[in-house]
Amino acid sequence: MVIFVKTKAHLVLPRDLLEEVDQIAGKRKRSLFIAEATREKLQKERFLKTLEETQGAWNDKNHPELKTARDMEQFVGDKRQGCRKRRKVSLKKGA
Repeated sequence: MVIFVKTKAHLVLPRDLLEEVDQIAGKRKRSLFIAEATREKLQKERFLKTLEETQGAWNDKNHPELKTARDMEQFVGDKRQGCRKRRKVSLKKGA
């Protein structure tokens, strides 16, 4: 279980933005709505930062077997097939 410590903050928002939040979430759920929206934005920003930091980590030179879309489709198909086989074996063991 995750416990969140709540802290009050004074935020200044454009009136039209606050009115739209209130229309969707209601005044009593305003803080929850803004917290969830902020969490989503932070998650997106962390993801973009990670993409930026790892840019170039994967390239065609290191993985010539995945140069074309067809190569990638084959790779993904093989992975899915392997997963299905493992799941089937796992289900049989559990039966």
